[in-house]
Amino acid sequence: MWFDQDAYGLRCEWGAAGVAALAPHVDVIVLVDVLSFSTCVDIAVSRGAHVYPYPWKDASATAFAESLNAVLAGARSRQHVSLSPRSLSGLHAGTRIVLPSPNGATLSRITGRVPTLTGCLRNAAAVARAAQAYGARIGLVPAGEQWPDGSLRPCIEDWLGAGAILAHLTGAASPEAELARDAFGSRRGFIADVVAASASGRELIDHGWADDVGIATQLDVSATAPVLIDHAYAPSPASGDPPAI
Repeated sequence: MWFDQDAYGLRCEWGAAGVAALAPHVDVIVLVDVLSFSTCVDIAVSRGAHVYPYPWKDASATAFAESLNAVLAGARSRQHVSLSPRSLSGLHAGTRIVLPSPNGATLSRITGRVPTLTGCLRNAAAVARAAQAYGARIGLVPAGEQWPDGSLRPCIEDWLGAGAILAHLTGAASPEAELARDAFGSRRGFIADVVAASASGRELIDHGWADDVGIATQLDVSATAPVLIDHAYAPSPASGDPPAI
């Protein structure tokens, strides 16, 4: 009864447990996985693709993609469709993509019947507008990363992404939501530098993916608000023209 943050319209809680706590009590859930599920979905959907989230990168993902006549995103690559946002820049409208991810995609599969959006730094304002169209009770869920043992690792990029969306929302905010919004507000002018210096950012940069971090930390460059419909992310009615990368 305490963890649904029911005294407030704007709520924020981490990971799968956060989805379980908030989803039954809100009008819409917004999942935030900045590096890089939510960013990839934004870019793909803005180009007219449909993205099917999938939690595992195994043989079952291949079978699932084949059943949909969809492209299966692979390991991070610039040459093939993958969890690298840059790899999705040439998609054509109508493309179906199965996007495996242990974080954002996994959470997308457990939100149940509540309307579900996915947001990031790139589309924070657009997602906030779309979320408010569903009602005043909005649950933000930063996905977080995973430690090697599979436990949740809260990460600042998803915290800041949730805060960026909350900064565009009106209503009474829980202390959890307020702190996320305040964290974003205090770093708004140098978000890219903060994320690049974080553990998650440094991991990608050290492995040669600095351009992906740069794409993911662009702020409000996209008018797309991806909504989960029939198990796939597609543009919400509030979405506008596709952004440039």
